[in-house]
Amino acid sequence: MMDAGVLNLVYRSKLKEYSDRLVELKDPKVIYVTDLVACSNKRFFRLQFPELTFRFEPILILGDLIHKGLELFLASEGYEVEKEVEEKYSVKGVDYVLKGRIDAFNSRESVIIEVKFSRTSQGVPHEHHILQLQTYLNLLKAENGILIYITPDRVLEYRVKNQPIDIEALIKETIENSVHPRWNWECRYCYFNRMCPYKKEELSKDTT
Repeated sequence: MMDAGVLNLVYRSKLKEYSDRLVELKDPKVIYVTDLVACSNKRFFRLQFPELTFRFEPILILGDLIHKGLELFLASEGYEVEKEVEEKYSVKGVDYVLKGRIDAFNSRESVIIEVKFSRTSQGVPHEHHILQLQTYLNLLKAENGILIYITPDRVLEYRVKNQPIDIEALIKETIENSVHPRWNWECRYCYFNRMCPYKKEELSKDTT
C-alpha cells in the first residue's frame, strides 16, 4: 500500500489546524487582530460561515513554508516565534477577547517581526500590515517593529516605531460592523464577496 504522500500530509496538517480553531472562529466574543485591520463585514460573515474560510492553494502553502523557514532561523537567533497574544476588552458591558499571533518577538531588544509573503513588491509596505504591526507593538508595549516582505523578485525590510493607536475604537468598529470595506482593494480578494451587499465594484491596484 502506497503512503499518503507529502501533499496529503500538508493538507491534513492544515485541515487539522483549521478544525481545531473552528469553535473559536464561531465565537462572537473572540476578535482577532487581523479582524481589526480588515473589513468589519468579513468578520460578520466568518461568524456565520466559518467553513468558507478554509483554503488550500499553492500560493498559501508557499507563504506558510516561507514563514516556517524564517521563523526557524529567527528562533535559532533567540527570538520567540509564533507568540500568542491575548487581551480582554469590555465594550458596552460585554467582555471580548482580542487574540493574535506574532511571527517573532525579542523581548530583550523590544522588537516585533512580522513576515509577509507577496506576489509583488508593488505598494509595500501596505497600510493594513503597518496597522497590524502597530497593534502588536501597542499590545506588547514593544518599541520597534520590522516588516519583512518576501516576493519572487525582492526581499525588503521596513522599520516601524511604536505609535499609540486606539485599539478599543478598532474593536468597537469591528463589533458594530461599521467599516466595510476598510480598504478599497479588499473586496477583490474576499471569499465572501459574492454574498456581500457592501462589495465595491471599482477597485484599485493589486496590494497582495
